[in-house]
Order: sequence, then C-alpha cells, then structure tokens
Amino acid sequence: MKIAVTSNGPTLEDAVEARFGRCAYFLIIDSDTLQFEAVENPNITAGGGAGIQSAQLMADKDVSIVLTGNCGPNAFRTFEAAGVQVVTGVSGQVRQVVEQFRSGAFDNAAAPNVQSHFGMGGGMGGGMGRGMGGGMGRGMGRGMGRGQGIENTRSADAASAPDPQAADEQDEAAALREQAAALQRQMDQIMERIGKLEKGKK
Repeated sequence: MKIAVTSNGPTLEDAVEARFGRCAYFLIIDSDTLQFEAVENPNITAGGGAGIQSAQLMADKDVSIVLTGNCGPNAFRTFEAAGVQVVTGVSGQVRQVVEQFRSGAFDNAAAPNVQSHFGMGGGMGGGMGRGMGGGMGRGMGRGMGRGQGIENTRSADAASAPDPQAADEQDEAAALREQAAALQRQMDQIMERIGKLEKGKK
C-alpha cells in the first residue's frame, strides 16, 4: 500500500510535521517494503489553498492513506472526493509512525481536526525562513518556529489553560506584539537584502 506522511525533512528518521498543507516534505512510502520518495512540498508558501493543492498532489501520486498531525476541512473534503483516507493526530519519527501504522495502531479520521487556515503563518515563514535562517512556523496565535525561529507558545498554552479570560487576553496580546516585532525584523532583513541585490546589479 502506498501511504504518505507529512515530514519535517526528506528521510524516515525525520519527525512528522503537524501541518498537512504547509509541511516541508511528503514522504510517499510503500508500507510493505518501506521504499519511499521524498517530495518537497511546493505549496508551503502558498497564499491560500495550500491544503487543497497538497491533497490533490497526494491524490495524483496515487496515495491510499495520509498520516499527519492536523488536517483542515478543505483538504479533508478533497481527500474524500479522491477516495484517500486520512489519519490525524500523528506525531513522532516517520519510521516509527509507519511501523505503528503497519501494526494497526491508527484509525482513519472521520472529520477534519482543525479549522480552515490553521497554520497560515507557516506559509509566510517558509519562503523567508530559507533565506533568513529561521522563519515562522506554526502560524499566528500558535507560537512561532520549530526551534529555528522564535519559540513562543504562550498564546496556545493560554488557550488551553484554566486562567481567567483577562489574563488569557493579556498573554495573547503580548504574544501578538512579539510576533509583530519578529515580522518587522524579518521585513527589515528582507529589505536590506533587496537593497544589496539591487546595488549589485548597477
């Protein structure tokens, strides 16, 4: 059976990427032989529709089942239309996850497990991060980076903690201010790089 696993990198030793549509790689694996193809995700920096485009890519690759952390409604509907099964809530090393799948440890998802546009911030960081050595990871309100950029998960933690709403909102506001400052720093770096490139052409 041909399965696909969303991954942070191009090998079976890399970790499963929680985001489906904006993962770094899709590892398309023969579940019997463990032979695989690493497909770099062309939709990681897409402005919109990354989930749908990535789901269509997996359907075009004749994948039967996709293992991932999160799958939004648009991608899920695309998978349903293509007859592709989805397993969500998956984490850990890709090789271990495939072994768990082979042993029957996972159940197919009956519905998407995140809302539309989950992880959109990852798209902004994906393109900028390659040039700037970091970038944003999980998206607005869910912390930034995977240890490469800025690690800030206070707003995500606050959302699940039983704190009063006022403290919750203060934490979120502080996190958003830090995100805005980080974005501004990235924009400054980009503009500086553009200026150097333009000077080099003259």
